Amino acid sequence: MAQPVDDAPPTPSALPSVRARVLAFLAIVVAGACGGLIGYGVVGVQCTGKCTTAKGWGLLTGALIGAVGVAVIAVLVLRAMGEWRVIQSRDNDDDPDERLS
Repeated sequence: MAQPVDDAPPTPSALPSVRARVLAFLAIVVAGACGGLIGYGVVGVQCTGKCTTAKGWGLLTGALIGAVGVAVIAVLVLRAMGEWRVIQSRDNDDDPDERLS
């Protein structure tokens, strides 16, 4: 049995581009690395002796805080980009005469 042909235009997707998602992922990784270095450095300045466990916890905590913080911002930015694209495509499809009335 043949499937009916759908002549409707494709629904615009709010999914961000692959490039935007890759850049967001790289930003999260870089922020995690920087946060880890900062956490390691802060514990290193405050501790005397070896302090390897404390430095490790500082590194891990700083990395998590940095990565999670940037991840929240990245998700908000990617959602806003997707919504903006949907709004632009909807405005471009509208008839300009309808907007005047």
